[in-house]
Amino acid sequence: MEKKRSSFTGRVGFILAAAGSAVGLGNLWRFPYLAAKYGGGIFLLVYIILAITFGFALMVTEIAIGRKTGLSCISAYKKLDKRFGFMGWLSALVPVIITPYYCVIGGWVIRYFAEFVSGHGKDLATSSADFFSNFIGMKGGIVDNPMLWFIIFVALTSAVVIFGVEKGIEKVSKVMMPILVILCVVIAVFSLTIDGALAGLKYYLLPDFSKFSSATVLGALGQLFYSMSLAMGIMITYGSYMKKEDNIEKSVRQIEIFDTGIALLAGLIIIPSVVAFNGGSADGINAGPGLMFITLPQVFNAMGSIGGVVGTLFFLLVFFAAITSSISLMETVVSMVRDKFHWNRIPATIAVMISMIAIGSLSVLGYGPLANFKIFGMQMLDFFDFISNSVLMPIVAFLTCILIGHVVGTKVIADEVGLSAKFTGEKLHRVMIKWVAPILLVVILVAQILSAFGIITI
Repeated sequence: MEKKRSSFTGRVGFILAAAGSAVGLGNLWRFPYLAAKYGGGIFLLVYIILAITFGFALMVTEIAIGRKTGLSCISAYKKLDKRFGFMGWLSALVPVIITPYYCVIGGWVIRYFAEFVSGHGKDLATSSADFFSNFIGMKGGIVDNPMLWFIIFVALTSAVVIFGVEKGIEKVSKVMMPILVILCVVIAVFSLTIDGALAGLKYYLLPDFSKFSSATVLGALGQLFYSMSLAMGIMITYGSYMKKEDNIEKSVRQIEIFDTGIALLAGLIIIPSVVAFNGGSADGINAGPGLMFITLPQVFNAMGSIGGVVGTLFFLLVFFAAITSSISLMETVVSMVRDKFHWNRIPATIAVMISMIAIGSLSVLGYGPLANFKIFGMQMLDFFDFISNSVLMPIVAFLTCILIGHVVGTKVIADEVGLSAKFTGEKLHRVMIKWVAPILLVVILVAQILSAFGIITI
C-alpha cells in the first residue's frame, strides 16, 4: 500500500489530463450531429452559454470534492456526509459500466484507422455500410473480429494506467492533446476546401433564432453533461490528484475551452464536408456509429486524391480522443479498487483490465451471436449506454447538487477553491448548484428516459 497519494506535477498536467477525459467520442460524432439537427449556429450559442454556467458549476464541484477529500468517488461522498455514502457506490457504477463498451467502440476506431493507413480507405468507402455491419456482426476472419481490436484497445489503455498518474496519464496527455488539437485544425482546413463546404459552414456558425426551441436546449444540455465527463467519478478522482496550490476555477475554465473548442472543430470537420457531399443538405449527418463508420468514409472518398490522407488523419484523431477518455475512465475504476482494497497499482489495473474485457465482451457479442438478445428492445451496448448516460449520471449529479447545495453547503466547495485564489464565480456556483442545476438535471433524466422509449424525440 502506497502511503502517499499520486498527484499531477502541476496545473498544466492536470488540465491536459482532464481535458483529455472530456474530449472523447461524444465531441466527434454526437456534437456535430446535434448541431446539425438543432439549427447549427443557434445550437452552438446555447451550448456555450450552458458550458460557462451549468457545466462550470458541476465541474468545479466535483474537482473540489476530490481535492478536499483526497479520495476517489467511492469514499469521497461518505467523507463529506456519512448519510450520502451510498452515492459512492452509485457513482462507481458509471465508469464500471461505461469503460467496457467505450473500449469496444475504441476497438472499432483502431480497425478503421488500420484500413485507412494501409491504403484501403477507398475500398472501404464503396461498401462502408456492408463492411461495418459485417465487422461488428463478427462475420469475417480473425483480422475482422471486433473482439481482437477491443482487447487491443483495452490493453493499450491499461498500459498507460499501469504507469500511474505522473509517468502514465500525465505524460500521455501532454503528448496526445496538443497533437489532437493540431489534427483537428488540419482536417478542418481540408474539409473547408471542398466545393460546396461554405454552405455548411454558414449553417453551422450563423445563429438562426427562428430554429430555437426547448429541444435545442435539451439537446445542448444533454451533450454538455456527457461531454464534460460529469457524474462519472472522473473529475473527483482527478481532483484528488490535484495539488492544493493549483487554481481550480482557472483550470475548469481552461478545460471548458479545450473541450468546447474540440467540439466546435469537430463540427467544422464534419458538417461542411457532409453538407457538400449531400448537395447542400445537413440531413445526412446521422447520429452515432453511422456517421463515423459509414457516412464519413464516403465523404473522404469524395475528396479525391487527398481523401485517403484526410481519412487516416481523422481516425488517428478519433483514436487519440477515444483513448484519452478511456484512460480516465479506467483510472477512475482503478483508483476506486485501490482505495477500497489497498492494492498496489499494477495488480489493481490488471484486475480491472480482466473485468473490463469480461464485461465488454457482452457488447462485442451483442452485435454477433447475441444479436437477438435485447433488453428493452436495445442491443447490449445500447443498453449499457442508456443505463449509464441517461439514468445513473443525471441521478448522481442531482444527488451531488442536493448534498453540496442543501446538506453540507456550497461554502465547503468555495473554501476549497479559495485555497489557491479568490473564487470569482462563487455566486454563480451557489445559485447553479442549489437551484438551477437540480432542475435541469431532472429535466435531462426525464427527457432521456422518455426519448429512449420513443415517447418523445430529442
